[in-house]
Amino acid sequence: MRITIFGATGATGRLLVDQACAVGYDVTAVVRNPAGLVSRPNLAVLTANLADPEEIAAAVAGRDAVLTAIGTGVRGPTTVQTDTTTSIVAAMRKTGVQRLVCVSSSGIYTAGDGPVTRMIVKPIVQRLLRHSFADMRGMEEVVLASGLAWTITRPPWLTNGRPTGSYRTEVNGNVRGGFRVCRADLADCMLRCLTDQATVRTAISISA
Repeated sequence: MRITIFGATGATGRLLVDQACAVGYDVTAVVRNPAGLVSRPNLAVLTANLADPEEIAAAVAGRDAVLTAIGTGVRGPTTVQTDTTTSIVAAMRKTGVQRLVCVSSSGIYTAGDGPVTRMIVKPIVQRLLRHSFADMRGMEEVVLASGLAWTITRPPWLTNGRPTGSYRTEVNGNVRGGFRVCRADLADCMLRCLTDQATVRTAISISA
């Protein structure tokens, strides 16, 4: 499979690159700074202005799927995920690439949560991360309106560590009692979604 990964030098993006290359995918990593990515025979690294769909189009043309693990990285007002996803979607439409897998957060929603999480924990988290969550909602709106074969993954608090391969998922609702998951398992889930047609046009919550 030929895939393009955006946000490839981030904490989750690097793991996506590692795991995708390990299973033999032909990977194009789109980055602002290629430092930190290990050279591999099946990895091409491209630098591009993510605000320019024309530059992005060159990175996605002829690919089977696109994954984006772009995060905000800030606590203040931001539209990073919304803006970059808008450009990515435009480039995919132009080049005819349909499959998109992206990362949001289960913290935005309460469907499926228990009463304590829904009424006490989530209101606090949503106030603290209101700017990031607003950006993620904007990103999701862009994806839902794209007409593409999308999957939105929604992890809770992300941790570091080795992949366990033992995580829970829920379709279009949160994993009850799910408060954290390691980035390696999130990357594994995203790659599995690529070949699972049942995940097309669904939101998949994931948790340990």
